[in-house]
Amino acid sequence: MTTNAAPLPPLSPTDRTTVQRGKHRAVDDRAELHRFLADGLVAHVGVVVGDHPVVLPCAYGVDLAGPDDGGSLYVHGSVASVWLRRAIGSTVCVTVTELDGLVTARSAFSHSMNYRSAVVIGRARLVEDDAERARALDLVVDQMVPGRAATLRPSTRKELAATAVLAVPLSEASMKARAGGPSDEPEDLAAGTWGGHVPLRRVADPVVPAPEATGPVPADVAARAADLGAR
Repeated sequence: MTTNAAPLPPLSPTDRTTVQRGKHRAVDDRAELHRFLADGLVAHVGVVVGDHPVVLPCAYGVDLAGPDDGGSLYVHGSVASVWLRRAIGSTVCVTVTELDGLVTARSAFSHSMNYRSAVVIGRARLVEDDAERARALDLVVDQMVPGRAATLRPSTRKELAATAVLAVPLSEASMKARAGGPSDEPEDLAAGTWGGHVPLRRVADPVVPAPEATGPVPADVAARAADLGAR
């Protein structure tokens, strides 16, 4: 991810992304959103298809210096995909969530989860410029394993013809986060029921080479596995 030199605008600049409930958990630092998106792995894209909404998980990439307002969030899919075709030129909702813990309170009402979650709303643009498409696809690969795209062969014409890339502006976004233990009522604390939280983290197991793989695990893959394993 690249960074912009200009001062960053605050989050939630519109009614659609202004946090209405749980405002004390809202994050208003756009730089924190950028850090969170750099760390995430899976986005969910919501789009109306015909008479019903569809929400699908997908890989993504981010270019803070991209041509869209606030930078560009990229997702990709098959050109034959119905949801992707319907998303072009439509307003979509992209969310990224990381689950950080299970919060066990003294009452059912106060049970919760620790999390970081971002919501981006904007009009999806079909990326048609060849250079931007190539960069976007590299960013999606590097989101999974940083530096990986530079080690791979170029995509073939057939592969590129079968792939569509969408860009969503990052300008209209919000983020919420929760951390720590339960928030219980005084009377529930007095009852003596146990409370606490179960921290969760994303961890990588040892790398498993494909049967046809030869030589040592590449440095980029090993570094990614080590980074995830150290969390």
